[in-house]
Amino acid sequence: MNDLFTKKDYSLYSNAMTFMRRPLVQNPIDNDADIVVLGAPLDMATSGRPGARLGPDAIRRASVNLAWEGKKFPWDFNVFDHTKVIDSGDLVFDTGDAEDLTVRLEAAADAILNSGKTLLGLGGDHFITLPLLRAYGKKYGEMALIHFDAHTDTYSHGSRYDHGTMFYHAPNEGLISPEHSVQIGIRTEYEKEDHGFNVINAMQANDMSVDAIIEQVKGIVGDKPVYLTFDIDCLDPAFAPGTGTPVCGGLNSDKILKIIRGLQGINMVGMDVVEVSPAYDQSDITALAGATIALELLYVWTANRLNK
Repeated sequence: MNDLFTKKDYSLYSNAMTFMRRPLVQNPIDNDADIVVLGAPLDMATSGRPGARLGPDAIRRASVNLAWEGKKFPWDFNVFDHTKVIDSGDLVFDTGDAEDLTVRLEAAADAILNSGKTLLGLGGDHFITLPLLRAYGKKYGEMALIHFDAHTDTYSHGSRYDHGTMFYHAPNEGLISPEHSVQIGIRTEYEKEDHGFNVINAMQANDMSVDAIIEQVKGIVGDKPVYLTFDIDCLDPAFAPGTGTPVCGGLNSDKILKIIRGLQGINMVGMDVVEVSPAYDQSDITALAGATIALELLYVWTANRLNK
């Protein structure tokens, strides 16, 4: 009777309070973790359907479907045997105040990075990547960006807080180098003449082999520090309906996971998964895709560390 409330390995589909059932640590600074999972429940910067503020919770709940496996197929090690991951819950900010979130998220990321850790950010809408990049830029200088998305998010006409403008502002602030950055899965309008970023659009990505995509991406980013951001609408709506701005003609989940695994060897310093909006999801398949991609990113980060 003494173990009635003890978490056991056979509790496969419960206890999903944190990402992958990692320890909940509200103050992650004074901790020997390697990676901090931090949710940013924002959808005030959306241009379409709201609801992404519930994305971090949905991803965490879906991650319990992955927590039982130990070594995630097809990896040959358990990521948590080699990397200490904690979940710091969701960022606290004044409700309805996008400026407060922006300041607090950058400050939280600053503190985590300065304590020798890195972040796995869970969105929230894609605007959260901009304050995260500002924090990473202080530590790493100008970075390369690997950006999975249906949209370039380089639009200059949006408001100050807009999930379609981050990669217009980030190069102008010296945070990322478009020349060494690549956007994968794009299938909406953008100004091609002076775009600056390398683009593998969705039609190209669907026709190219995984190996060809990986080779091209690695050639573009080189040895620069890399920030990887994954907007879930890079996936076709058949695989990720639960998002605010779905666009048909995207990539499938198998190809995406193979591409991510193939990015071993890049100097990936930061990562986020954004735009899961559970109100539009079906059977949690979008949340599960987000959780799976987030876990694969942890594996890539750890494999890089083990292979140094």
